[in-house]
Amino acid sequence: QARLVESGGGSVQAGGSLRLSCAASGYIESRYCRGWFRQAPGKEREAVAFVDTASDGIYYADSVKGRFTISEDKAKNTLILHMSSLKLEDTAMYYCAAASVDYEGGPHCGFKSGYWGQGTQVTVSS
Repeated sequence: QARLVESGGGSVQAGGSLRLSCAASGYIESRYCRGWFRQAPGKEREAVAFVDTASDGIYYADSVKGRFTISEDKAKNTLILHMSSLKLEDTAMYYCAAASVDYEGGPHCGFKSGYWGQGTQVTVSS
């Protein structure tokens, strides 16, 4: 039912900024966790930042703290990721996701069984 579509990726020089957007269509419950993940070639997919409704907090990967900011435009049903001071290691395919809270083994965001977008490529060059 729900669909997520990322946009805003592209090529940027190191030190530059990009704004990624994730537009949601269809029904996504307000209490769903929602956030951004990324995967570079040959590497594991990792969480970048997400709204953790299980703990009512915001998660940021240590590698992006102070540089990336997650936000929402609730009226437009859009999730946003502002990225600044971009580094070469930020190069990856970026995905947005939404998921309900899984209470098994303690409450946490169940992204593995949630909704995922197709991704948008971010390439940082020197």
